[in-house]
Amino acid sequence: MAGKSTARSLRRNATDAERLLWQRLRNRQAGDLKFRRQEPIGPFIVDFFCLKQNLIVEVDGGQHETAQDRDAARTAWLEARGYRVIRFWNNEVIGNVEGVLETIVRAAGETKSPSP
Repeated sequence: MAGKSTARSLRRNATDAERLLWQRLRNRQAGDLKFRRQEPIGPFIVDFFCLKQNLIVEVDGGQHETAQDRDAARTAWLEARGYRVIRFWNNEVIGNVEGVLETIVRAAGETKSPSP
């Protein structure tokens, strides 16, 4: 299981793309969605998580090009537990943060929120 101390360390050492996206997701700035960052879920720590929508947003750097099988297994594990995972490359976030935010808000609208 992923630990809180590891999550804290990841928050402190965020990539430029993660910092940029967090600045735009925090405080319900994107579609009034509440996101957490570097959230432990099972054995993983996800980049951004919207609990109400069970939506996970991952921001991938170059190291993920060689880890596509591992990322696919991770996504499958999360999706099997009811999470929706969307991924963006660092350069997408840095070069088109508005488009990324639009995609996130649209995905949240397509994700069913749990019944009360």
